[in-house]
Amino acid sequence: MEIRDTLQLRSFAEYKEAYQESISNPEKFWDAIAEKFHWHKRWDKTLQWDFKKPEVKWFEGGKLNITENCLDRHLDKLGNKTAIIWEPNDPDEESRHITYRQLFVKVSHFANVLKNNGIKKGDRVCLYMPMIPELAIAMLACARIGAVHSIVFAGFSSTAIASRINDSQCKMLITANEVYRGTKAVKLKEMCDEALKTTPSIETVIVYRRTVEPTPMQEGRDKFWYDELQKVEKECPAEIMDAEDMLFILYTSGSTGKPKGMVHTIGGYMVYTAYTFANVFQCDHFAPTNTIPQRKYDGDVYWCTADIGWITGHSYIVYGPLAMGATTVMFEGVPSYPDYGRFWEICDKLNVTQFYTAPTAIRALAKQSLDLVEQHDLSSIKVLGSVGEPINEEAWHWYNDNIGKGTSPIVDTWWQTETGGIMISPLAGITPTRPTFATLPLPGIQPVLMDENGNEIEFRSQQSEGRLAIKFPWPSMARTIYGDHQRYKEVYFSAYEDKYFTGDGAYRDATGNYRITGRVDDVVIVSGHNLGTAPIENAINEHLAVAESAIVGFPHDIKGTALYAYVTLHEDKKGDDALIAEIRGQVAKTIGAIAKPDKVQFVNGLPKTRSGKIMRRILRKIASKDTSNLGDTSTLLNPDVVQEIMDTAL
Repeated sequence: MEIRDTLQLRSFAEYKEAYQESISNPEKFWDAIAEKFHWHKRWDKTLQWDFKKPEVKWFEGGKLNITENCLDRHLDKLGNKTAIIWEPNDPDEESRHITYRQLFVKVSHFANVLKNNGIKKGDRVCLYMPMIPELAIAMLACARIGAVHSIVFAGFSSTAIASRINDSQCKMLITANEVYRGTKAVKLKEMCDEALKTTPSIETVIVYRRTVEPTPMQEGRDKFWYDELQKVEKECPAEIMDAEDMLFILYTSGSTGKPKGMVHTIGGYMVYTAYTFANVFQCDHFAPTNTIPQRKYDGDVYWCTADIGWITGHSYIVYGPLAMGATTVMFEGVPSYPDYGRFWEICDKLNVTQFYTAPTAIRALAKQSLDLVEQHDLSSIKVLGSVGEPINEEAWHWYNDNIGKGTSPIVDTWWQTETGGIMISPLAGITPTRPTFATLPLPGIQPVLMDENGNEIEFRSQQSEGRLAIKFPWPSMARTIYGDHQRYKEVYFSAYEDKYFTGDGAYRDATGNYRITGRVDDVVIVSGHNLGTAPIENAINEHLAVAESAIVGFPHDIKGTALYAYVTLHEDKKGDDALIAEIRGQVAKTIGAIAKPDKVQFVNGLPKTRSGKIMRRILRKIASKDTSNLGDTSTLLNPDVVQEIMDTAL
């Protein structure tokens, strides 16, 4: 595998050398990596940037198509290699194995469906689909013809779908009729039909029939996936795109207002996700210390358990692995069905070599009987990964001891929707690891810690803690917020001059290793999902009984952080279990079930400054049962409410 050999670092000395080169001569460094891919025309300028505007362009003038690098480029040598292994929700249903050649044909075929339905370069297409191969096929088909995909996680509500479609003015919606997650039937098409009442930009809906249930279809607008395939040819040449053309828009929760549509472009995103995938996970490189069972596949089998509706799925289920010619696993189900041994059963069945999941899942699985782990052969696993939130030490050790058997390095990865790819992480088997630490920045990434006064805390081999910022651009960074560049500037580039602010706090040890300490803004990470507090509060406040609310996070054994709602009611209203159920239902309807608060406390008032700002810092401490030092509350507009809230805390 020529490209993998040239992109993959093999030792810690090579990492240090690459990192130094990426800092001292970034353009030369990224040129050498980008040249390993297929371009129709080489770029005119490697990097142009100005964080004051902010504006970043990589490989400007370069012409390419990302699907040629994920598919066409592999056909000669890897055409018969398995590209995607799909595991269904129901373990009794047959798995699907799709080779690179088969995937190439399926993507080209469906790309013609898009074109036949009026989709052209630059059009936005919304995907609201379950974890089936057709989701990957649809997103790659969009990229094949230069359309921009906007994937909405298939757990979001109809209101959330509509707001995202309307923000990006999508022309087409692709969905499935329904799907089973565990034993629960999720009627995706019905959810879409509700959303489509308020989405005038949608002209066509393509529906994949995942189950045999009858599907309501609107004549002239709704069309079945299979029917549309019968109308078109299977060959579709790739649209030649500019490196800075849009590849996708992906929405992430903001601390205020509506979700932010992060725009990722083609060239830099492709180069960075492929490079980081190759190096963090070391696919098809080093041998494990244990004995691998007889191979069922040509090379390693990499499994990221995320949903493609999140950035992790975009970058490290689809684009990164396929660009590197890897075998990637897609799983439709949940870790608890039919029992909590499902993950380990799949690892055993497929001889999974790299396993990448969230701390939330690890904590949930760690609470189950070890028999569910020990009845499966996990000796094929040689790399474990963690993503979505900082991993706690107890979960890290359980993962290391029981899944990796102490011989498989854990790559604790830190990155964001906005960054496009992994930023700080060990390289498997290369970087010395430390429990709960994301360790060192990847080549090209220049992190800095900022103090309370906005000054950089220089690294002098001492321990430091501060706010995490990045002082130099990297290829996969989001270029803007769709339709709102001013907001992009205010959110990410206004806190510190000439620096991207991550919104996270971090600790750096004396050897330069980073540990992420959590969000410093009003975004709460629940089960690895970033949830802005403002949209949840807005949903609660829409209830006729509610006067005001405040959402904070509190520690949770499984989720890491759960949501705690403080709610004040109108004078004539009474707080009871029925009202709590209504409030939680309102949040689920407006945003999605993942945003429902675990605890709802009715209070007479919220602690506010004299300017009217709610003091969430105090509410967080009360929710976390850490009330030993609430600070000086006497300056609050209403200091008495603090004791009242503490006295009735849940």
